[in-house]
Amino acid sequence: MEGNKVAFIGLGVMGYPMAGHLSRAGHQVTVYNRTGEKAEHWTRTYAGQSAQTPKEAAHNSDMVFVCVGNDDDVRSVIYGETGVLSSMKPGSILVDHTTTSAHLATELARASKEKGVHFIDAPVSGGQAGAENGALTVMCGGEATVYDRVAEVIRAYAKHAVLLGGHGQGQRCKMVNQICIAGVLQGLSEALLLAEKSDLDITQVTSALTQGAAGSWQMANRAVTMAADSFDFGFAIDWMRKDLLICLEEAERNGLALPMTQDVNQRYQQLIQQGLGRMDTSVLIQSYKTSSASVHEEG
Repeated sequence: MEGNKVAFIGLGVMGYPMAGHLSRAGHQVTVYNRTGEKAEHWTRTYAGQSAQTPKEAAHNSDMVFVCVGNDDDVRSVIYGETGVLSSMKPGSILVDHTTTSAHLATELARASKEKGVHFIDAPVSGGQAGAENGALTVMCGGEATVYDRVAEVIRAYAKHAVLLGGHGQGQRCKMVNQICIAGVLQGLSEALLLAEKSDLDITQVTSALTQGAAGSWQMANRAVTMAADSFDFGFAIDWMRKDLLICLEEAERNGLALPMTQDVNQRYQQLIQQGLGRMDTSVLIQSYKTSSASVHEEG
């Protein structure tokens, strides 16, 4: 079966391999990246073309995928004279893989509809390794018939995709995902501190616990590195804090207080102020080490 003509906007640590998987799956891929050198490098690695603007990349495409930084970044590549909506053909599909507010997802759905374009919000989970290995989880919001068309294509880089409901529900599911990660890392940080003070071997502890009720992806993949003060593994706390602020804003709109999320968000803010913003989310343990030391000194 002949592949779709697709555009991929944003070649960061996630988008670069995701676009590559689309190319390897036989789709005709045109990429755009704000830094043109990276787009050119992509075309030397994979079969496909690069474009000078999002508009040029999206021209005559069946589907356009976006994976950039935040709400404003998404708007900058979708709207305006050089944005993708200025050239997308009626009946084509715009898919936003960026983690954004649910409000933006419903806004983009309306704007797309005005152009005769379908829209799916589709944030992903799995990190850089998941993108590189084609093993992402994709949380989608939109119409079922449109999702069915998209799902066939995103299988190139996803091991699991789910339609959660209408526009914005994919983003809301991603918020739930990020809160769960924050809570697991909070518990893992405190647990590892106790393990270290108790002279337990962290590798043995991890081996003992990963197959039980306390087991998690974070424990299996980050416990040993957290104990070794190694935190250069992909998803940076600069981005996690952006995501947690989105979660807290959504909670406020629903009249909810999320004390754990608020606490982790504040701890990440403090770590960013210490110059650790590019470290991965497991660096949270450093905040708890500092808190524990302060309590010990006061005692």
